[in-house]
Amino acid sequence: MKKFFTLTLLTGAIVLLAACGKLNLDSGSSSTGGTKTGSYQTTGTVDNSMYQGVIKNGRYQTSSARGLMLQQNDQGENTFNIKSMESGLESLAKAQFSTDKYSFEEGQLLSTATARSWLKRESKSNPDGLNPVDNGKKDPDTRNPMYLQQILEQDFMVQDGNSMKLGGIAIALGMNQVDYYTKTEYGAQYQTEISEATLKKQGEAMAAKVVARLRKMEKVPSDAPILVGIYKNAEQDSLVGGVYVEHATSKSGTDLGSWKKLNQQNEILPVVSDHKAINSTVANDFSSFTNQVKGFFPTLAGITAQAHYEDGNLSGMKITVNTQFYGLTEIQSFTQYISTAANKYLPSGVPIEITIQSTQGIQAFVSRSSGDKGFYTHVFGSY
Repeated sequence: MKKFFTLTLLTGAIVLLAACGKLNLDSGSSSTGGTKTGSYQTTGTVDNSMYQGVIKNGRYQTSSARGLMLQQNDQGENTFNIKSMESGLESLAKAQFSTDKYSFEEGQLLSTATARSWLKRESKSNPDGLNPVDNGKKDPDTRNPMYLQQILEQDFMVQDGNSMKLGGIAIALGMNQVDYYTKTEYGAQYQTEISEATLKKQGEAMAAKVVARLRKMEKVPSDAPILVGIYKNAEQDSLVGGVYVEHATSKSGTDLGSWKKLNQQNEILPVVSDHKAINSTVANDFSSFTNQVKGFFPTLAGITAQAHYEDGNLSGMKITVNTQFYGLTEIQSFTQYISTAANKYLPSGVPIEITIQSTQGIQAFVSRSSGDKGFYTHVFGSY
């Protein structure tokens, strides 16, 4: 029997949910109530793998620097980068800051002005810039590119008597593998390719500076761990976000210790003709699923998937199904069929999310956690 769950959408809560982890859609999950200590309280959580969010003085504290990046008219806009950077940094943080001890708070240390200053080029007027000095050259191979595009901060709080204190920090440095630029204002766009070796070298040097600056801040305890992840941005026309290539943790002081390499890959399915699938079995499974669904519902506008790999193994899929269905009963039948086909054809043992949408918005949602055998479904109705 299919289980249905209710997903409540609250305006303004999306940032909180994204920051505190993916919603566990298992209706059998147990909830943990929030706690209140002085001016602080926590949100509670529906799953022990999720962080509780911190609420201070009755308000959720947003980060003023969240999502800040270089001018998008130069670098192009790939919104998938910000989303995958956030979720990826949280995943890295869980190995350092356990969800049963730490609560999550959006970054409060880096102000908008500070983040903007760090993202700019180093210059006489901006000595704190992390990007290199402009050497005045315009050729793609001789100019100093903008290596750093985004900075993301996540804070992790611990109980401190009747209050809470900063227990750890996670920082993501979003590095460009391609730097897009113009030689004149509103002119043609050019690009400088940046190798992964150079990207890592620049990122590691910037990370050392960031940790040293954070340690000087009054609110940062000397023994609070600072995790830094080096994130490789996907190119501006990519339909999937980038990946983390390495990370390191400063236990105390400014020493980051050794860097731990990461082997992450993302791809879009189906692959285009001139690209080779990362995993042919996964690509074939998705193709079988797509063909089966289109065989019964030929008027579909399209089915695509984002696939994420860790160390060469599939670790998750996010599938989007674009439909031309609008009737409730039609959507219900289609959603049930999607669930059946997904269970039969898609890879097992990994989390999968399927969003069914039309021009009128999201119509239904189908998901499975990594440890579940069946899919959970929800059709969005109206009164």
